[in-house]
Amino acid sequence: MTPDPAGSWLLTLGALFLAGLAADLIGQRTRLPRVTLLLLVGVGTGPLGLDLFARLGTAWFPLIADLALVMVAFLLGGELTPALLRERGRMVLVVSLVVVVVTLGCVAAGLLALGWPLPVALLLGAIATATAPAAVSDVAREAGARGPFTRTLLGVVAVDDAWGIAAMSLALALVLGLHGPESARTAALDGLAEIGGALLVGCLLGIPLALLTGRIRAGEPTQAEALGAVLLCGGLALLLHVSLLLAAMTMGAVVANLARHHRRPFRAIEGIEWPFMLLFFISSGASLRPAELSASAGLTLAYVVLRLIGRIAGGWLGVRLAGGSLSRGVGLALLPQAGVAIGMALMASQRLPEPGGVILSATVAATVVFELLGPLFTRRALVRSGEARAH
Repeated sequence: MTPDPAGSWLLTLGALFLAGLAADLIGQRTRLPRVTLLLLVGVGTGPLGLDLFARLGTAWFPLIADLALVMVAFLLGGELTPALLRERGRMVLVVSLVVVVVTLGCVAAGLLALGWPLPVALLLGAIATATAPAAVSDVAREAGARGPFTRTLLGVVAVDDAWGIAAMSLALALVLGLHGPESARTAALDGLAEIGGALLVGCLLGIPLALLTGRIRAGEPTQAEALGAVLLCGGLALLLHVSLLLAAMTMGAVVANLARHHRRPFRAIEGIEWPFMLLFFISSGASLRPAELSASAGLTLAYVVLRLIGRIAGGWLGVRLAGGSLSRGVGLALLPQAGVAIGMALMASQRLPEPGGVILSATVAATVVFELLGPLFTRRALVRSGEARAH
């Protein structure tokens, strides 16, 4: 009797969701980040472990990544509100921009000095700028942190991924240009066009969504409204070859600033985001290949050390340039890294398969390190600022 492919799919998806639930429960009891546990589940079910996807294939991995990341970017955009900028505007913008620039420069220059090719150095430099907003905010909430340092930190977390996504879009366009017949100047112009196109798509979709939200009652209709807009944004961005992440983030920011009931679409997406994120992290772990993981071991170590240096130096310099009296440990507090970084690496691997595989392996391996150690450094920075409990 021939096995039904649909049955294999349902069994696999059911097992993955239950594995995700188990990872969540283990994380609650051991304080291990669930992102790390889900990545390990993916490693165990991929080529490095049981290789469960050998028959089903991995063609659906990019679709899951796009679905998850467009939701994450939309939610990140929802944090960019006028209230945040009024309260800590100058400090947040200066510190976030300096941290991003210094981190990118430190990682890219360091990898070039160590002999890695320019495409790898540029793309990993851009990926290094991404933070894990959920991890940072969870640590601050758990520690009961309150005060100017905490407010600035949460503001920086809300906007630095926007800078990072823009940097990644430009770096990817540059690298694609260097791989093809175009000059570096043409590639840079393509990068700017991609960023401009993403901003335009986000605004054109965000304005009508902002006007509509609040006219539809809360509940399932709002969920369909928000999900439809987010998927439409992602689809248009992919068809027009502009940054999916930046377009969705722009749409979220427009809704947050213009909508009368601006929290409704964000709560609707938050209610359905997790299943896609679960599959995204598992598929990221399952994308690792033994040969690529072995080849990227040295790259991973260099990336971790250089990103650590870039964050510390960027935080110190950013606070100094902003003229603030805050603790300069803000860079250490920005070490956690998760979904957005992996999403950037997946984009690189899809557009540039040759260096992209090594970049993805190094990013996933480094994410495990930063998700394990990053929250500890975040808590330490909050405690040292005097705004959080020591235990």
